[in-house]
Amino acid sequence: MRHVPPPAEELALLDRELVRLDARRLQLLNRRAWLLGVLRAPVAAPPPPATPAARPYTPAPPYAPVGPRPTAAPARGTQNVLLVLGGLLLTVAAVAFTLFSWGEMGITGRSAVLAAVTAGALAAPVPLLRRSLPSTAEAVAVLALVLTVLDAVALHAVAAPGTDGLVFSAAASAVLAAGWTAYGLLLGGLRVPLPAAVVAGQLTPVLTAWATGASATGFGWALLATAAVDVAVASRGRGLAVRVTACAGAWLTGLIALGLALALSLSADGARGALEPGALLLAGAAVALAGAWRAPKEFAVIGSAVAGLAAVAAVGGVPGAQLPWAWAVVVHLLCGAALTVVLSLRVPQPVVRGVLAASAAVVAGAVLWAAPVLAAALLGPVSVMPEVWSGAPAGLRGALGPSMPWAGSASAPVVLAVAAGLSAALHRRWPRVLPERGWRVAAAAGGLVLGWGAVPVLLAEVDAPYATAVGVELLLIAVLLALVVRRAAGAVALTCLVCALVGGVSVGMLGLASEPATYGVSGTLMVLFGASAALSGVPAVRSVLVCASVPCAIAVSCAVGASLGWSAPHTAPLVLVVTAATVLLGARAGEPVVAASVELAGVFAALVAVALAVTDGPFLSLVLGLCGVLAGATALRPERRRTAGGAAAALFVAAAWVRLTASGVTAPEAYTLPVSAAALAVGYARGRRDPDASSWVAYGPALATTMVPSLVVAWTDAGWLRPLLLGVAALAVTLAGARLRLQAPLVVGGAVLALDGLHELAPHVVQVFDALPRWAPPALAGLLLLAVGATYEQRLRDARRVRASFGRMR
Repeated sequence: MRHVPPPAEELALLDRELVRLDARRLQLLNRRAWLLGVLRAPVAAPPPPATPAARPYTPAPPYAPVGPRPTAAPARGTQNVLLVLGGLLLTVAAVAFTLFSWGEMGITGRSAVLAAVTAGALAAPVPLLRRSLPSTAEAVAVLALVLTVLDAVALHAVAAPGTDGLVFSAAASAVLAAGWTAYGLLLGGLRVPLPAAVVAGQLTPVLTAWATGASATGFGWALLATAAVDVAVASRGRGLAVRVTACAGAWLTGLIALGLALALSLSADGARGALEPGALLLAGAAVALAGAWRAPKEFAVIGSAVAGLAAVAAVGGVPGAQLPWAWAVVVHLLCGAALTVVLSLRVPQPVVRGVLAASAAVVAGAVLWAAPVLAAALLGPVSVMPEVWSGAPAGLRGALGPSMPWAGSASAPVVLAVAAGLSAALHRRWPRVLPERGWRVAAAAGGLVLGWGAVPVLLAEVDAPYATAVGVELLLIAVLLALVVRRAAGAVALTCLVCALVGGVSVGMLGLASEPATYGVSGTLMVLFGASAALSGVPAVRSVLVCASVPCAIAVSCAVGASLGWSAPHTAPLVLVVTAATVLLGARAGEPVVAASVELAGVFAALVAVALAVTDGPFLSLVLGLCGVLAGATALRPERRRTAGGAAAALFVAAAWVRLTASGVTAPEAYTLPVSAAALAVGYARGRRDPDASSWVAYGPALATTMVPSLVVAWTDAGWLRPLLLGVAALAVTLAGARLRLQAPLVVGGAVLALDGLHELAPHVVQVFDALPRWAPPALAGLLLLAVGATYEQRLRDARRVRASFGRMR
């Protein structure tokens, strides 16, 4: 068996182990400090000190403090800071000498001083590198490069004062870039000259174009040439710093050139004017693609995406400049779709992804342009909702209202159709690009949505006859529902279901234009959704389809009432026919999910009926009573007995209250007491037969039927007899509930007693508070809070005890 030491012995073992670890750490720190000194010293270092392991070791007492950590040698950062500051000071001195002390010397002295200082600064890094002082050599080299710039300024001021400044600057930048490149290649240990040469090279083409008075296109070509050189340097340059600098320069100059070319292409007057910007964009695409071909993965994707976008703008901009904007979008969309030919080429995978990303961006932009047109075609009937049954228009646009200027959106259905075809093609060929199933499903769903959206947009663009448009949209919904039933579960089926639901809402609003159209559209939708629900094998899909058919049935019921000339309250019982149908369907549904969905849809229909009848008291009472009957029928099922039974009782009581209020009854007890007595007898019999039955089901409706209307009347009664009798009855019910441990009598009686007492005591309480000084109520509230806070734990235990006791009641 494993020996487990006592706690004291185990603690001593842990202390000794920690001391040993501290000693080992101190030994390693001393060795590290010596190694740092060897690496930084210019001469041979002394032999290493004896390690602590060679000396005898005496264990320290438990938890003995460890000695301070040895101070490390000065970091290289301090040295670099000093060198940078020194170089900056020398640079400032050189600039001040060149600009302000120039006139104190003759031409020979000035030239000699600058030449001598520059030559010395250029030569100084050589011995410094030999002595292993690279940081100092870098600082002196930076100073030398700055001095060469000052030499160029001085040369222009002294030797060529009449030369144009831009021309001289362009030549000087080229000479400096070449000289710094040669200097950096000769002294390979320096890191600054070659990146500085790359930076200087960025200025030469731009300054040359500026000096020659080039046009905007000329500036674009100059920037693009600079970007091309930068791409070459970034691909084959020497050293990481050179490649990073060249890459940054390529991105900067290339994007500026492409942006300038795009602006020129968009502002061109015609196809001839767009040729030059198109050629510039096409050349920029070639440069970006060349850079992406050898770039790392992430940069390759971004570069190839930029190349694809530039190519689309170049090719599509020429014919697009001659066409209206609506059709120019189609031209650019076709060019974006043509980029998918990269799938058939043998190119690196990151390049394929980048080009496809460019194609997707172009397609997404075109779809966003067509999105307002689709929204107008689907939601346009909302703008003419107040004109229900005003008559069917001749064309579809008459039913959509003035929601969209259709003249400038003629190409919207073409855009949506092309985008849908491209998504379908990518769905079939996607495994070569991205094997993930999620992207393939997204492409299929996107193509389905775009293809569905193209149909209503096309009908609106051609202003199809109203009846034809409604029929086509209903046929499209039928096709989508057939796909839902055939596909069972999956993303495609879900997309078809959503499109069918949205299309159903749209065509349902279209059908409100005339009375026959309302019956035809709502009835057809009800049949389509109901039949699809019956044929579908997925419970969730069946639930959604059944719920979708209920609003259609409600629309038919409301249309029947409107056709008969009935008012909204008189139409409410017709709507309850839909609720009755859902009760029957819920009872026959096999799956619990479907049954619950059908019943919730029936509840929605019942709420619509109540909303229709709310302005007429007698009809509202009738509707509430019918809802209670339907809830009682639902309660016949064992699994719905608790919820539906309580709802039925509450609806019956509410119906009685509403009827009494609508009839202007001032003594409701004459009507409610007999009902309550009979209900109490039934509840008592139920309690005797089923001891576990809830008191809310047995006695709650009976008590509420009488006590709540009496309480409402008592609050408006100026006499004292009714509140007194009600209080006595409520007290008796409360005591009976406490004695028999029944929740419903206790809660109902206590609540009525409290509200009745509050009504009687309210005037006196108001008088007392008026007589008290203003500071008394806050003081009393503070004392109450202090008392509750002081006995908080006891009050919390009492509350838990009361809650537990109340929960044990039935």
